[in-house]
Amino acid sequence: MTTYDFDTIIDRKHTDCAKWDAASFLFGDKDVIPMWVADMDFSVARPITEALKARCDHPVYGYFMPGAPSVRRAICQRLRRKYDWEIDPQWIVMTPGIVPTLSFVLRSLTSAGDAVIHQSPVYYPFWSVIEGAGCRIARNPLRFNGGRYEMDFENLKDQFSPRVRMTPAPSRVRAMILCNPHNPVGRVWTREELIRAGEIVLAHDAVMVSDEIHCELVFKGFDHTPFASISKAFEQRSITCMSASKTFNLAGLDTAFLIIPNEKLQNRFKAVSHHALPGGNIFGTVALEAAFAHGDQWLEQLLDYLQGNLTFLTEYFKKRIPRIRVIRTEGTYLAWLDCRALGMDADALAAFMNQKARVGLDHGIAFGPDGAGFERINIACPRAILEKALGRIEAAVKQI
Repeated sequence: MTTYDFDTIIDRKHTDCAKWDAASFLFGDKDVIPMWVADMDFSVARPITEALKARCDHPVYGYFMPGAPSVRRAICQRLRRKYDWEIDPQWIVMTPGIVPTLSFVLRSLTSAGDAVIHQSPVYYPFWSVIEGAGCRIARNPLRFNGGRYEMDFENLKDQFSPRVRMTPAPSRVRAMILCNPHNPVGRVWTREELIRAGEIVLAHDAVMVSDEIHCELVFKGFDHTPFASISKAFEQRSITCMSASKTFNLAGLDTAFLIIPNEKLQNRFKAVSHHALPGGNIFGTVALEAAFAHGDQWLEQLLDYLQGNLTFLTEYFKKRIPRIRVIRTEGTYLAWLDCRALGMDADALAAFMNQKARVGLDHGIAFGPDGAGFERINIACPRAILEKALGRIEAAVKQI
């Protein structure tokens, strides 16, 4: 078995790396430790590197087929093996990434003025993607019980009532964007929760757009259930968004895929995205296929390391910075920090983390008003970096 090293610090500076090279601009300090954007500071699995090198050895990088049979086969086999979900290869639509794809998905499902539901606090591009499609945001805020986030099913039902959206004008809800595992709060929705949400959405003839990009980053004791795998009814009224990018640290290769079992929904998506949305690129597709076919040893070791980082983070705050509380993370490598006991408003908290602690986090307010008082930290880094960042936060908190 190949053993992977996640402790070695890899210098990513001066590589046009968004996480590290943009840190001084984003956070106002060249010495800030960036722990914001969702990529990892780890080397990728060896089979991925070997597959990319082999493709590089071919001297022609011309147009390619984004949905080659071998790629579709790798996706189908992985979904069958991981989730016992049998899909038709023709349901797969290759894309360059989830966020740009969501824009076209919503355009295919809605008309100007329609409403789209999301569950805040939620990944911040969802807000702009909905509005960019000419739609209204129908918020179904998650309920926080002090230790765990839950779906508010009664409020979800209310979002389909025209009376709730009378300001400035009534509009019909055409879709709901589900985030599973949820970014930033770290919930891995249970099968029962998904069924309740799905039944509400389908009862109102809407479509569930399920962002499952973090689906393989799930901690022990929790299981990911693809929304569309639950029933044929859910399958036919859903669009599933997946990628190898988060799981295998391939975000820079711009490759993802949709699963659209309903032929009419797939044709509508292709009609609005034709010529405007490429199906990824040669190297991203090669990496995806290699990751899905040969990346499990790396992934198993990664999850063990992330579990160790999560335990370290949780214990550190509990023992040394008790005024900040880590919300239990079930999935993703993003931890949600409750900083409300510091008594700062959103702007003051952001400035405190940026300037006093000199740690670059994603500020909770960016995920919607429900995120005020919270911060999101990326723990997918060598433990030495995590410890250094937490030490800075500890020192800054002690000065308050």
